[in-house]
Amino acid sequence: MSDVMIEARDLTKIYGEYRAIDKVSFEVRKGEVLGFLGPNGAGKTTTMKILTCFIAPTDGTAKVNGCDVFEDSLGVRKAIGYLPESTPLYVEMMVLEYLEWAARMRGLRGEEANKAIKRVVEETALGDVLAKEIRELSKGYRQRVGLAQALVHLPPILILDEPMSGLDPNQAIEIRDLITTIGKERTVILSTHNLAEVQVSCDRVLIIAKGKIVADDTPQALTDRGGKGRVVVSFVKNGKSEAELREILGRVSGTDLVRPIDSLAGEISFEVVPSGTTDLRPSIFRAAVENNVTLIGLRQESQNLENIFRDLTTSADTSKKSGPKSESAKSGSSSESKDA
Repeated sequence: MSDVMIEARDLTKIYGEYRAIDKVSFEVRKGEVLGFLGPNGAGKTTTMKILTCFIAPTDGTAKVNGCDVFEDSLGVRKAIGYLPESTPLYVEMMVLEYLEWAARMRGLRGEEANKAIKRVVEETALGDVLAKEIRELSKGYRQRVGLAQALVHLPPILILDEPMSGLDPNQAIEIRDLITTIGKERTVILSTHNLAEVQVSCDRVLIIAKGKIVADDTPQALTDRGGKGRVVVSFVKNGKSEAELREILGRVSGTDLVRPIDSLAGEISFEVVPSGTTDLRPSIFRAAVENNVTLIGLRQESQNLENIFRDLTTSADTSKKSGPKSESAKSGSSSESKDA
């Protein structure tokens, strides 16, 4: 029996002339916690809505726990627990009342429902608030209630859309630890903007930008693939314009992207992203000397998932051109649309 729990093939969703996602393909295996990342409008929510049968794709296919999203949407819904970004709660209900309702909606009755509720209350540590109305709860506890309703029917797959959104650091840690524990027994897709949480919680990372998959690997492999970290360079302007200084950096061999990041009176700083694993600092220093530019700062940052994410999603937004890319290359690219 295959251990592939989610299989998407060439998923495409078109609204008018806008392609929210474009031929998205990936698999998620049993027991994996997949971090699903992308900037706003990249296509994450559209993809998750297709996988949960909220909307149908324009083209392509998807199977969840062996059930086709077109042919067996009920089978798909039985197999998943879904927590959308806006937690679906009836705030006038007490916590226990809401969980009883969620169990009934999932087809659980009598002793089976009681056992299921007891189990999720223990998993999500809701025992102290069962008699409270949901409106009285903190955001962290509301997220716990949302997770409990997603877990009540023992689904083999969890799809969580921004579960840490709006939480304070302590609440976020609690929910992260809960998701990590849950992920030991289930397949999880976790959509989030919190890249530090992804590095801690996820076995694999899928990055989408402009409706296309731009990376699919483990967090460690992605950072290793990034090679040397970006270099931050600071110059004294000495009468030279930003464009001239950027051009000097762009001519340095091994440079992939040059991006201005700060400009103060008489000073300017750039990020220089290498195309490979070469340390660019010696070459940048020589270029500054040869062009009679005063260099006042030159440091290499350690590579991390945040930098990789930024580079990949920036590259997807930048028009293709030969040679090193600069921030000005973005001027020909289309503006990012909101995710449908």
